[in-house]
Amino acid sequence: MLRLATADQFLRRPVSGWVPLLGLFSLAGFIETVFWGQMSAFTPLYLPRLGVAQSDVATWTGASVALSGALGIPFLPLWGALADRYARQPVIVRSFFAHLLAGLVCLLAGNIWVFVLGRALMSLALGNTGLMMATLSERTPRERLGLAFAILNGANPVGAFVGPLVGGPVVDALGFPALLEVDALLMLAVVVTLSFGYRDGFVATERRPVVRMAAASVALIWRTPDVRRLLASLMVLFAGWMLAYTYVPLTVAALYTGEAPGTAIGMVLGASGAATLVIAPLFGTLADRVGHRQALLAGGAVLACLWPAPVLVPGLAAFAIAWALLSGLAAGVFAVSFSLLATTAPEPARARVMTFAYVPVNLGFAIGPALGGLVAAGNVFTVFPSAAVLTALGVALLASARHSIQVSDGGFELESEKAHV
Repeated sequence: MLRLATADQFLRRPVSGWVPLLGLFSLAGFIETVFWGQMSAFTPLYLPRLGVAQSDVATWTGASVALSGALGIPFLPLWGALADRYARQPVIVRSFFAHLLAGLVCLLAGNIWVFVLGRALMSLALGNTGLMMATLSERTPRERLGLAFAILNGANPVGAFVGPLVGGPVVDALGFPALLEVDALLMLAVVVTLSFGYRDGFVATERRPVVRMAAASVALIWRTPDVRRLLASLMVLFAGWMLAYTYVPLTVAALYTGEAPGTAIGMVLGASGAATLVIAPLFGTLADRVGHRQALLAGGAVLACLWPAPVLVPGLAAFAIAWALLSGLAAGVFAVSFSLLATTAPEPARARVMTFAYVPVNLGFAIGPALGGLVAAGNVFTVFPSAAVLTALGVALLASARHSIQVSDGGFELESEKAHV
């Protein structure tokens, strides 16, 4: 006799194997960045409704994005320590609950200060991807790790671009608050799914106090100069990408002459999402063959050379093509960078190490838009040459870190560079 599972049994039925877990984490990351991408894309259009003068929109755009990336950074050691001390699953769910709360605050905001507070609450979600990668790396075959990380991290930028694509017509027709209502419902669904959709098999071996573990995590990063140089190079590299990405909506608005700017912004970012879906996994597969560090250096160098292209091409259509190619390559570089630490971190400290592996990205989210607020005030197109400079600097710093990183509970040890890091 056929027996159907109840809703509760379905929710509590955990996924097994690395492929289903990759799908679950990728879907959660996709929805998270749909929300993040819509906030980034349509905030510049919404700020005047909160009383911001048109001449100040670029500055407030950079400030709000910078705050959403910066304020949560001091908490990163705590999240990793909690995950290693107790369990990873609740700490991952915490991040999506923070997004849910942030969306509700922004929805109810009646002025710019409350809205910026809502954006700042998004920073409390930092660290979830590092924990997902730590969990995924323990179940994924080593020869598939680059591909798995490319898919997981590729889903994030795809969501950031698909979100504006589907959200643009909603904003034009119903307004940004209506879109935030939908986002809140989606985030609630993610919280429920991650709470019951898989079983965390991680068994904690740490027994030290959480605060001591968090402090040890900072020391773990700080002990070795070459590690600091690696993280600094990735921070500068990602700051260049975020500097350009944050101001794409204002760039599109400057090129577009119609009456549906939300839809135009969504289409440009949506096209780049489609390119990312293809380019990022291909770049991850290439990195598995030639070596992650080598691919990262080469991809970053090409990216630095191509960043000025959006300034040189004529018209909105050509800009959309140029931005799609740049975003796809940037997403591939973004994904491959994490493998430099993920394959060498020991299990007892992997969550803490991988949480810190995301620090360069989080700092890049803060530094890039903050710099953009300065350089874009006069001409928004100056963000693209500025991104090229930052990317070139990041590649130079990365090239100077000549060793691979081996991680132990006592700290980092360096070995000669291997063919495939």
